[in-house]
This record gives sequence, structure tokens and C-alpha cells, in this order.
Amino acid sequence: MKKEKNKQKLTERPKRRRMTFSFESPEAQGVVLMGDFNNWNVKVHPMKKDKNGVWRKIVMVYPGRYEYKFLVDGHWQLDPQNEDCCMNSFGSRNNVLVVAAK
Repeated sequence: MKKEKNKQKLTERPKRRRMTFSFESPEAQGVVLMGDFNNWNVKVHPMKKDKNGVWRKIVMVYPGRYEYKFLVDGHWQLDPQNEDCCMNSFGSRNNVLVVAAK
């Protein structure tokens, strides 16, 4: 019985973590969160604007390293709240998010 429990723990997938993204842009008509965690798909994580003009999105992601950006009215924008960046294959920069396991 004990061996079965240990085997199960070794094969369990890490739990997803809740991450909140925000982008302040009261004048924007639309903001989309795009990154490795959603295969850069424009349809997966559209953000919602609150009454103060801050766009927000909560996503559940597995522990790991992710690159992301915001698509604001069709233009790429870095996350001004995250200084961690890296170069991408297009010669511009992406933000980097590292999600630790609990």
C-alpha cells in the first residue's frame, strides 16, 4: 500500500497556480493577454476593464517559465509592472513570468 502512494506522488502533475495580470490603459478599446501559457492565441485571454481603466485577467498556470505580452488595440505592449524581460525571435522583447510550485 505504501509503495502505491509513493508511486502516485511521483506521477502527479504539479498544481496550477492562480496568476492575476493587470494593465492600466483607460483609453484602450481592447487588451488581450498573450503568451506561452495560451500558445499566443488572441482568443483565449481577453481582459476586462474596470471602472478605473485597469484591464485585468486571472489565469491558472502550471509552475514553469513563461513569456508573455499584452496586445493593446492591436499593438504589442510590455507589462510595465514586470521588469523581467528577454529577447524574442522577432528582435523585440517579451516579459518573463516564473511560476514556482507551492
